[in-house]
Amino acid sequence: MGKKVLLIEDEPNIIEAISFILSRDGWDVATHSNGHDAVDVVRTKSPDMVILDVMLPGKSGYEILRELREDTSMRDLPVLMLTARGQSKDREMAERAGASRFMTKPFSNAEVLDAVRDLVLQS
Repeated sequence: MGKKVLLIEDEPNIIEAISFILSRDGWDVATHSNGHDAVDVVRTKSPDMVILDVMLPGKSGYEILRELREDTSMRDLPVLMLTARGQSKDREMAERAGASRFMTKPFSNAEVLDAVRDLVLQS
């Protein structure tokens, strides 16, 4: 497959799990752990898609996503939002910010793989 995924997440166990799942499926996975400079990292890495946690140190996933959507070169970049909070208001905030898909933690390996495959194939 050889597609690039940038995982922006600050919980080491989730980073390890998602990196393992996607790498085993043939994805090239890069990771980043803070919100402060996440948009710059997305620009530098030029991934095919981003998996973005909502709660990050420095800047929230919602803020990062809004910045990505304001940049015309990244407006259509597929973004899978991850959050431990799955209330409808969180889902609505993600949709308003421009998330391609929203997933709550905990999630299954199959859910992550299916979402990543679907989002990259759609783009």
